[in-house]
Amino acid sequence: MGSVNLGLELEQRHAQPVAGVDEAGRGPWAGPVSAAAVIFHPDQVPSGINDSKKLSPAARAALESEIKARALAWAVAFASVEEIAALNILQASGLAMRRAVDALAVRPAMVLIDGNRNFDLGAPSVPVIGGDGRSVSIAAASILAKTARDRVMVALDAVHPGYGFAAHKGYGVPAHIEALSRLGPCPHHRMSYKALRDRLGWQA
Repeated sequence: MGSVNLGLELEQRHAQPVAGVDEAGRGPWAGPVSAAAVIFHPDQVPSGINDSKKLSPAARAALESEIKARALAWAVAFASVEEIAALNILQASGLAMRRAVDALAVRPAMVLIDGNRNFDLGAPSVPVIGGDGRSVSIAAASILAKTARDRVMVALDAVHPGYGFAAHKGYGVPAHIEALSRLGPCPHHRMSYKALRDRLGWQA
């Protein structure tokens, strides 16, 4: 399901080493936002890497292990619900990205960021629109960010049962809306999201 053979062509246009960075979890109504950074050695790129959204959970899990085993460096970081409220989701995503880059064991000479926004990541960086389908490093980062955040949401489901976090990962699906109407919010809901407050008639 959805595997491709992305290479390092985009990375090789820049000074080496190059890190790819992506986030996961901007849209959900609950939980942190995650980000990952990945640097590959040209001879150690796993096959089948693609945008995490185009891969099955089983494929993501298998590729996560292979990426971590073969990457020259990788790191995952988060920004909390409180930081999302204080900064807004865009800036909180940038904060998680900066934390991931800072945690890399190898300092990148260039960082490729998925999307159309640049952030201060402590190293030269450039946004790449559609990067998770063009850069193998960004696509690998998307997989690590997604799988790490999914595990957080499964853990939160055990702490706050009834919302269905393990199933929908905090997105505003009908089952989540119904659970919120019965239970109200938990501390991990993003009450800074106007859409969430409006949908349920809550005040800021």
